[in-house]
Amino acid sequence: MRNHGRVNNSPDRSRLYPRVTSFRFRRGTLTTGQQRNWETLWPVLGRDLEIGPERVPEPQLDLTDLFGRDAPKVLEIGSGTGISTAAMAEAEPDVDVLAVEVYKPGLAQLLGLVDRNGLTNVRLIRGDAAIVLTELIPSSSLTGVRLFFPDPWPKSRHHKRRFVQTGTLELIADRLIPGGVLHIATDHAGYAEWIAEALATQDADRPHVVQLTRESPILLERPTTKFEGRAERDGRYVSEFVYTRPIPPVTSTGDTPTGARHE
Repeated sequence: MRNHGRVNNSPDRSRLYPRVTSFRFRRGTLTTGQQRNWETLWPVLGRDLEIGPERVPEPQLDLTDLFGRDAPKVLEIGSGTGISTAAMAEAEPDVDVLAVEVYKPGLAQLLGLVDRNGLTNVRLIRGDAAIVLTELIPSSSLTGVRLFFPDPWPKSRHHKRRFVQTGTLELIADRLIPGGVLHIATDHAGYAEWIAEALATQDADRPHVVQLTRESPILLERPTTKFEGRAERDGRYVSEFVYTRPIPPVTSTGDTPTGARHE
């Protein structure tokens, strides 16, 4: 694993995020067990976002009400099959995880993991993570944002579809609390260079993130999935970036985040 410093009032959305999707809709048939999970658990733990040009803006979430408690909140963008999501949620029961994914079988598998492991700190959204960030998530409300192995869109003409852009970094920074952490992992060398460049060229006068150099308020250790193991066997090394929203200087009336734990 390569280490890049990386460890192992709402902004104008039209400026922040280009309206091209950063994901591919993948078709998939649910197994019998996944279909059962979907029918019984999705109405309780999940929600679908509206799609299409006629959709109306989503109402902002009350994250405390969504999870039924006041606890640190982590947004995972692109939870895939949910293996890392469930494992990290189980290891961190005092942290609430909101997983966003478009692949229905992956969400159904995550529902099964949540059910079998008795997890109460995971909620799921099926839809565009850009919409989740721009419309559903309040400013300064997240302790962490995880983006593990996003679609690299390797062809040059598709680079505009990559999720990591100047605008999305600014948007994520705005949604993080001061001291909150952005954790990105990719096994695509070209995308790693793109991410490093985007992080290095942020506007310091706007919401932004800087390299984390202190203890992290959330877990940083990821389980190694079969996908990642195959990538390493194929010679594709994982690059990780761990950045944080700067904490303002302490004033007589200001507070700083507490409860940081060791990486």
